[in-house]
Amino acid sequence: MQYEGREESSNVEDQRGGGGYGGGFGGFGGGGGGPRMAMGGGVGTLVIFVVLMLLGVNPMRLLNPGGGQAPPGQGAPGRQGGPPPGQDEYADTVKLIKVVLKDTEDVWHAEYPKLGRGQYRDPKLVLFTQNVRSGCGLASANMGPFYCPADRKVYLDVQFFDELRDRFGAKGDFAVAYVVAHEIGHHVQNLAGISDQVHAARERLSEAEYNKLSVRLELQADFLAGVWAKRVDQTKKVLDPGDIEEAIEAARAVGDDRLQKQARGYVKPESFTHGTSKQRARWFNRGYETGDIKQMSDLFELEYNQL
Repeated sequence: MQYEGREESSNVEDQRGGGGYGGGFGGFGGGGGGPRMAMGGGVGTLVIFVVLMLLGVNPMRLLNPGGGQAPPGQGAPGRQGGPPPGQDEYADTVKLIKVVLKDTEDVWHAEYPKLGRGQYRDPKLVLFTQNVRSGCGLASANMGPFYCPADRKVYLDVQFFDELRDRFGAKGDFAVAYVVAHEIGHHVQNLAGISDQVHAARERLSEAEYNKLSVRLELQADFLAGVWAKRVDQTKKVLDPGDIEEAIEAARAVGDDRLQKQARGYVKPESFTHGTSKQRARWFNRGYETGDIKQMSDLFELEYNQL
């Protein structure tokens, strides 16, 4: 992806090195936005999260071990600005993240109104290390990237991308772009009221039934990431050959079946919360092929075995 010299988003809070947040978990591997999301999410020592999920631990509870929810905007701000100039080994990755975030802002300001649900409102993206206090509670970098609907912020530890590349084989700058776009997809869902509808169903559904809804929510975020990729390429012509393949490989890398197989040697489909590698790649690709945000509702109309 061409990102050098391009406009960067100003909606980034760099809290790396702030520390002092205490314990807690968070994550991209799953969650209503993901674990991959406190609403949903991804990988971070993602293997840790996957193992916990396989043991039946609710990732939403892990986000906030104390059981309460921190009021949005009242978390410790942390040290702003990140590492000193010239001492940030992730400077290029941070630059890429800021450019991608700006691209999501431009695309969704144009596309979101097509849903007839008002105007798009930009989220904030928080860079952190180790632990962070979000509107959803205390979270750890072990959870990977996640979106918190309570404060409308994406939380991201850039070291996550080392593991995505080295442990899971998802390489390239557009693998990074896919992760950011997926988390922003959860923000789109939150603005549209979809996340609230899904989470409101938790109390009346069995765990297996709710997991199926969670899978739909995650695949929808993958679809939205694909729509974004299509629109940003149409409007800005910044994608390089191979970029879409990088995103698809990243989507495959965080499929529930692949992660469970790596973690324990077998899979348990009823515990899936994000979708299989095949499903995640398929729905990202469908978003990219159609470029149509209005088709995001299709996931909730299909039979589960058709996803």
